Amino acid sequence: MSEGAVVQRTRLPATLETLKADLSTLGARPDVVLLVHSSLRALGWICGGAVAVIQATQETIDSNGTLVMLSCTGGADRSQKLGASFGSRALERHYSHGETGVCPLRTPTRQMGQIDETFRTWPNVVRSTHPHCSFAAWGAHAAEVVEGHELENGLGEGSPLARIYELDDWVLLLGLEFASNSSLHLAEYRASHPGKAYETNGAPMLVDGERRCISIRDLVVDVDDFPRIGRQFKDETETVRTGKVGQGAALLMPQRPLVDYAVAWMETHRIADSGCEDSPKRQGGLFDGS
Repeated sequence: MSEGAVVQRTRLPATLETLKADLSTLGARPDVVLLVHSSLRALGWICGGAVAVIQATQETIDSNGTLVMLSCTGGADRSQKLGASFGSRALERHYSHGETGVCPLRTPTRQMGQIDETFRTWPNVVRSTHPHCSFAAWGAHAAEVVEGHELENGLGEGSPLARIYELDDWVLLLGLEFASNSSLHLAEYRASHPGKAYETNGAPMLVDGERRCISIRDLVVDVDDFPRIGRQFKDETETVRTGKVGQGAALLMPQRPLVDYAVAWMETHRIADSGCEDSPKRQGGLFDGS
């Protein structure tokens, strides 16, 4: 949707003050840890755009709170998979070795949307070093959230999602549905059920200023049942707060009960697609902002 189309369908543009009022009405409070997934265009015309959304959220949770967003850089093994699209092994190697190393300070997000990309470069924001699924954070617990992001199982126990779970945080979906809720990926790692699949991917990274190609073994994630899990969690627990921020639908929920519910749900409902550990499943869910 073009910016002009967004303007035309917005009766009255949101401002910094109206956004803060919307967030407060929804239930956002000072001092909390808040993981935000967002779509800017879904919120309608906003005076100040992504900057106003970030500033309004920061001022709502204040400096004793912590704001966290995804800052993913393109998905698993992007260099090899895009290189393979050229149709020859020689060109694949050329592409893979020609891609620059991922650097937390300068590598932009990819397919994450304007709010996440703007937040990545915000003053006093720190970013984890994972080459595929990094997180950016600001506020009182920012360093605690992003430090030590392990390469393997990048959305599991060694990830910022697990640190957020320990801090008993809240998840805010702005203009997005449960398919974009990354905390459900943490449940995927924790749930024991048939059909869990793993794959080995790679990434170029800058390590001590030098480019190195590394291999990463990780869970193949699958978002197909995330909407169903989210709807049932909302209906059965009555802990999900609904409202509007700007012109967009907003969902605010506690992360820890969500993850615990999703683990139990997956262990009951997910079944094996095949008997092979490395059988493929569809990835997705992280790159839905706009």
